[in-house]
Amino acid sequence: MFRFATPRPARRPSLTPMIDVVFLLLVFFMLAARFGQDVGLALAPGGAGGAPYDGPPRLVEFDEVTLWLNGVERDPAALTAELLALMPTPDALIILRPRAGATVQDLTRLTELLQAAGMSRLVVLEP
Repeated sequence: MFRFATPRPARRPSLTPMIDVVFLLLVFFMLAARFGQDVGLALAPGGAGGAPYDGPPRLVEFDEVTLWLNGVERDPAALTAELLALMPTPDALIILRPRAGATVQDLTRLTELLQAAGMSRLVVLEP
């Protein structure tokens, strides 16, 4: 008859490799989750008071393809020059109002255009 070696006592499994894998995954997902920077729109709250509205009207309406300045359709390239002519001071208030079909991306494009021209006091009206 064959005589087998005496069985060894059962080893308890080590949790160290599993913990290492969990920490590596945690570090990976923490680094991968913030790959790009978030970009925000710098808009001041409209109800916070401040200086009253003065000067000629400066209402810019927009949708996905067209811009209107005070109800008249305008070219995006000429919009900033026409707005500057209407502003009594360089930091005068400009009102933005989306029309039907306008998206947040359209608002972002318009605010970037105006802020690049030095116009920072923008108020967005609800549609």
